[in-house]
Amino acid sequence: MGTVTLSTDLPIAATTGCALARKPELFEFVVGPILAVRSLRRPQRIAPGARISGRLWWFGVLPGWTHHITLLELTDTEIRTREHGGLVRTWNHHLTFVPTGELSCRYTDEIEIDDGWRGALVRPVVHLLFRHRHRRWRTLAALLA
Repeated sequence: MGTVTLSTDLPIAATTGCALARKPELFEFVVGPILAVRSLRRPQRIAPGARISGRLWWFGVLPGWTHHITLLELTDTEIRTREHGGLVRTWNHHLTFVPTGELSCRYTDEIEIDDGWRGALVRPVVHLLFRHRHRRWRTLAALLA
């Protein structure tokens, strides 16, 4: 397995950041306009064991794949998922929000991806997408601070 890790400091409380990360609207903001999600299917209650899926579209016009997420762990400052879809057979995602002050935190995405040819194709896209995602998180957090 290969791992991609990216961290950024945010001017919001760790619990606030993690609560925001649970909202589908936040996901759509931080990956947009590169990715859009259509036909999002999720349970009424988000808890460990919950399954979420949605059709991904590149730049809102090029169809991607249906991405599937199983929520493994959910705390006030962590989210851990197991995901797959399209070329991505394994996408183990761990989001952490570690307090660095009363109203600040370090947000980290750690993504474990298949090794081999699939991972080699996916890893560069993951780096670009998550740099974009962290830039959007900083923009949102600055507005909320």
